[in-house]
Amino acid sequence: MDALDLMLTRESALKLDSPGPSAVELDRMFASAVRAPDHGRLRPWRFVVIGETRRAAFGALMADSLRRRDASASEAELRRERDKAFRAPVIVAVAAKVLKGHKIPEIEQIASASAAAQTIMLAAPALGYGAVWKTGAPAYDPKVKITLGLAEDDDIIGFLYIGTRTGGSSPLPRPDPGDFVSVWVG
Repeated sequence: MDALDLMLTRESALKLDSPGPSAVELDRMFASAVRAPDHGRLRPWRFVVIGETRRAAFGALMADSLRRRDASASEAELRRERDKAFRAPVIVAVAAKVLKGHKIPEIEQIASASAAAQTIMLAAPALGYGAVWKTGAPAYDPKVKITLGLAEDDDIIGFLYIGTRTGGSSPLPRPDPGDFVSVWVG
């Protein structure tokens, strides 16, 4: 697929199933992700792969996060939170390891990690997979970060769910680019 066509047709998958990307395909996605713009060559990106066999443990972590935020969460709410881990066979947590007080502003480091995440979102369909980017409260939970092997002050940019597309696409209307563009005339 042509690179521009890939970007123009990028969309979030509604439903993903097995198979997910192989280790070799994930390596290709990560090789493309680390080509993201990176002012100062700080390499602020971190990628944590949650494979198919670790989804139940990740679901338990998500439910535990909800339980800590809301002690009155019902069993149905906790089950829904656990089930999020089964949205796709592979989940990649993308985080920014920000160097605080560095001459490169924190926003640029976070933007670099976000660009890396977006690159994975483009690499997935280039390799024949669907993907969807989610965040939610667990992304901001220090215990979730630590359990995933990140530091408490790392910023989880998102959880990228990757697998074989089995459903349609997000029905969101596409905005008109002209609504967001202006030409500076001095």
